[in-house]
Amino acid sequence: MSSVTDVVVIGAGQSGLAAAHALLGHGISPVVLEAGDRAAGSWPCYYHSLKAFSPARFNAMTGMPFPGDSDRYPARDEVADYLDSYAAALGVEIRTRTKVATVGKDGRGFVVVTADGRRLRPAGVVAASGSFSSPYRPAFPGQGSFTGELTHVAEYRNPAPYAGKRVIVVGAGDSAAQVANELAPLAKVTVAARHPLRFIPQRIGGKDVHHWLGETGFDALPAAWLDKITGGSVITDSVGFGQTLADGLLDVRPMFAGLDGDHVVWNQRERERADAVILATGYRPSLGYLAGLGALDPSGAPLHAGGISTTHLGLVYLGLEHQRSFASNTLRGVSADASAVVAPLVAWIRDAPRTIGLTTPQTHAWTTASGEARTAA
Repeated sequence: MSSVTDVVVIGAGQSGLAAAHALLGHGISPVVLEAGDRAAGSWPCYYHSLKAFSPARFNAMTGMPFPGDSDRYPARDEVADYLDSYAAALGVEIRTRTKVATVGKDGRGFVVVTADGRRLRPAGVVAASGSFSSPYRPAFPGQGSFTGELTHVAEYRNPAPYAGKRVIVVGAGDSAAQVANELAPLAKVTVAARHPLRFIPQRIGGKDVHHWLGETGFDALPAAWLDKITGGSVITDSVGFGQTLADGLLDVRPMFAGLDGDHVVWNQRERERADAVILATGYRPSLGYLAGLGALDPSGAPLHAGGISTTHLGLVYLGLEHQRSFASNTLRGVSADASAVVAPLVAWIRDAPRTIGLTTPQTHAWTTASGEARTAA
């Protein structure tokens, strides 16, 4: 079964929904494909205690305020419910339980093949599938011999199973801080990191730091500068991790050298028994469906500039970390990114180059969902 549409958006989390809203603003109603069973992205799958790292006032997407106290840090389920409501208000076609298997070329446009064999032929594609299904798991010397539990934070749900255990949390970002903080009252916890932890103060001058990220223009700093400025991961401490650390309820150590049986090997002279190692080591973009298209580098990362594919006309991305700014893969930043990538996508779909007299070699006819014939490369 095959159908033609102007744009397919892959993913119905915050990035896909932001893309759909931006496309509607240009008069294009996309088809949104979501592998999960609801239009809330990965939010329902995170650990139970997860809170947004910024207050509710900063988490509203274009066109819908975030409900409730604007100064609170919304919980996981609140965000998921908000996204459900946002999706319903958009009124676009969202096909849940629809996993994309491959994306290929079809003349000037694309052919999107789902896991159940359905084919869509869009003029443009927005890859907004996030990264939750692709957790990054670094390898450690001796890892195969480790008899403790070695998991990624993607599998972590709550602290109860770790009560009374020796737990090492690996990472230097917000997830590592949140998980370690809630484990500390029940378990003996160490955070292991390759670099010293760096904190952004949660409140400055009586206001949450996210106010100042906008007010100072920090959010406008380009992705190419951010690693030089931040030095890597930073913690925006909305759960009191810094105080827990100061109270001595957990500690922070340089990264361990390896694993051996039921031990963590800290260095040549120190080994320690450990029950569990939890990796809060981030995620990589979940873009395997683009592998055959030639849109990814050898590591599976997209080849893009600010979310615009540098390999394929008509392909854009949303939800990549530091795609355009510090806020790019967050609720507060994704709507601005959507506007930035959707405008050139729409110009391509509507054949702006031909309108001003530019043509491409070896052209052939392409028909949009509205039935309008276009000349295609």
